[in-house]
Amino acid sequence: MKKFLLFVAGLIALFVLIANIGPMILLGLSIWLLYVVFKKFIKSDSITGKIGWIVLGLVILSITFSNIFAVIGVAAAYILYLIVSNWKKDADDSVVKVMEDDDPFTNFERQWADLNN
Repeated sequence: MKKFLLFVAGLIALFVLIANIGPMILLGLSIWLLYVVFKKFIKSDSITGKIGWIVLGLVILSITFSNIFAVIGVAAAYILYLIVSNWKKDADDSVVKVMEDDDPFTNFERQWADLNN
């Protein structure tokens, strides 16, 4: 039942991620453009150049705020990562547990393998 619920949650997270992939790309692009505009603003010496970079930065900032719901897609990607890592952790768990006991008859196979190696 746990694997089924993980599968359903992963499927939902995948659909949310796919639905928000476009806004996520635009959000990343607009954040990168804001960084470039900020660097150009710092390097600019003239007042008109600084005003132009501020206006361009405000236009790009409005694009950034219009794509802010893309954070839902980022959260879905993180949830999908957690589900996949939890799924792999469950796959690594073995059904047979090796007992760390000093009784030679309890773990005969382990001792036999130690002797053969």
